[in-house]
Amino acid sequence: MHLTNNQRLRRLALMTIGGLLAVPAFANTDVGSYPNKNITFVVPYAAGGSSDTRSRQIATKLSVMYGVPVIVENRPGAGGNIGTDYIAKAKGDGYVIGLGNFAPLAVNKALFRKLNFDPATDLVPVVMIEKGPLIMSVAQASPFKSVKEVIAASKAKPNSLSFASGGIGGSHHLAGELLQDAAGIEMTHIAYKGGAPATNDLIAGNVNIMFEWIFAVMPYVSGSEPRLRPLAITSTQRSPLLKDVPTFEELGIKGMEISNWFGVVAPKGTPAPIIAKLNASINEILKQPEMVKAITSLGDEPVGGTPEQFGSFIKAETARWSQLVKSHDIKPE
Repeated sequence: MHLTNNQRLRRLALMTIGGLLAVPAFANTDVGSYPNKNITFVVPYAAGGSSDTRSRQIATKLSVMYGVPVIVENRPGAGGNIGTDYIAKAKGDGYVIGLGNFAPLAVNKALFRKLNFDPATDLVPVVMIEKGPLIMSVAQASPFKSVKEVIAASKAKPNSLSFASGGIGGSHHLAGELLQDAAGIEMTHIAYKGGAPATNDLIAGNVNIMFEWIFAVMPYVSGSEPRLRPLAITSTQRSPLLKDVPTFEELGIKGMEISNWFGVVAPKGTPAPIIAKLNASINEILKQPEMVKAITSLGDEPVGGTPEQFGSFIKAETARWSQLVKSHDIKPE
């Protein structure tokens, strides 16, 4: 077909425009020079907690590796939703990343009637940092010496026993709900505004049982005058820190494997090469002896791995806990 000069120019222009539209968004990002300015690391919880502490440790090490400040910014509230929403709505250029954990990534979409972000589509998994099991405890003055005794008392009088948590929808709350299903019992959930007041009421005998992270339980179960009695752990193996505490599986109670976990996420659209660089850097950090010690000393384990592995884990956790939230008709506070 014979084309005039004007037709040739018009076709060339259309091909050029089409080619530009087909170029991936990250082609305009100079990933080779990343990072060349401050990185903000968002933590969806208040300063001082375990997730905040770990985020600051990782941010400090990333700053040394990259030669730019990595600044931790706390944005607490709404069960982690406020900070996670901020990460999800940030520009996907690698300069805003943050902590993603159990409730905002795997529970809250089923729990809240309206969520301003979709963890499955608005966030990109970077790497899983750590996970740790929970300990089921009673007060030292409690008459219950075993999980078997707790279950027997609850079966004898349904809803006569209560379990505490630091808030609705967290792993500590859902562990109690899961125990009811696993053991065929009914208990009353008492939600507190944080783990500390819940633990205080447990010690005082105002509630009967509580699930909590190992590091939070340890100060109350050790020493000459312990105030809590650990009954079982939600992992498949006993913890080196509490070798005498059996797993639920050992006790014949199936389906009680539960971990509290968190990792690093980024906004959607963050270029794959930047995700890969962050993943490699944090994996390297998680292998450093001082970081391994910091994590394992709390009863947790460093995880690491690929973004795809973290994404698959989040997907499986979302399916599991969404089903529990719906079947128990759990509502937010």
